[in-house]
Amino acid sequence: MHLSFWCLYFSFFFYQITFFRHKEDLDLGRASVDAFTHVAFMALVSYLNYFIWLPRFLKHKNLLKYIIEFTIPFVIIVTLHILFKRFLYSEFIEQGKGFMASGKFIFQHVAVTLFIVFFVGMLKFVEDWFTIEANKKEMENEKLSSELRFLKAQINPHFLFNTLNNLYYLATVNSPNTTSVIEKLSHMMRYMLYESNHPLVSLEKELDYMENYISLEKLRLDNQVPIAFEIKGNPENVKIVPLIFITFLENAFKHGVSNSFSGSFVNVSVEISPEKIEYTVKNSKLPKENIMAKSGIGLQNVNRRLELSYPEKYVLKKNETEDTYEIHLTIAI
Repeated sequence: MHLSFWCLYFSFFFYQITFFRHKEDLDLGRASVDAFTHVAFMALVSYLNYFIWLPRFLKHKNLLKYIIEFTIPFVIIVTLHILFKRFLYSEFIEQGKGFMASGKFIFQHVAVTLFIVFFVGMLKFVEDWFTIEANKKEMENEKLSSELRFLKAQINPHFLFNTLNNLYYLATVNSPNTTSVIEKLSHMMRYMLYESNHPLVSLEKELDYMENYISLEKLRLDNQVPIAFEIKGNPENVKIVPLIFITFLENAFKHGVSNSFSGSFVNVSVEISPEKIEYTVKNSKLPKENIMAKSGIGLQNVNRRLELSYPEKYVLKKNETEDTYEIHLTIAI
């Protein structure tokens, strides 16, 4: 950006000092020297301000001190530049053609130099703003990534705690399904340890994970509770944030079903289209059970993960009646 500015300024100045000269007065060698030295003096005072005076001012915020620090070197450099120009064009001044000997030239030269100095100084503010924004964005991304890792890490112990409770129950009643539960749990833990560490996973694997979870719950409940799991559409080549659906499923079984409650049921459906995924979980409520109040950290985590992973790309609706609880999650893909 700086190099482009100085190349453009050099071209403009060189054109200006050659175009308006009469052919007999035109000396390309002298004009080139004038243009190069002009840009050099302008760059010198501009970058003294850019690298020294302006940073000092931004640090101590003392305007009077900045003006003093800026003015003295500025006057010296501009004076030397004017003297050099007068030396370069001394023969024209002696012939009475010397605009450079006039006070108007001095005023004009000072004004142009100040404009260039402050324009280059403004570039520093622009660059600093972009740097601050880039650093801010990087910090936000790192914070979001850390928060996502933390939230997902909370899910795994939560699931493991629930599943081990189920396994303990089957072991205490000497169920023949205990080995099957251990096998399914092994598959699920493999998925959680290896697959779910990626930012996105295959929807097919996520659905397999959910089917294994539902199978575990069916075994625990001795298949006495109506449980429906329906998949519509093609999950192939669809990616999704891992373990985003399981919390709703866990809560449905935790708060909505029991062998001792005849009205228990869980209905789960996943509908996949090219534009979106629609996920619905509807379950019964145990007597005097309030899911909204007792769901704990699970729903808080999944809500936060949705906000971080799918900003403005998801819609989560919850519907609670006296006997049922339903969630409907739509995610744009």
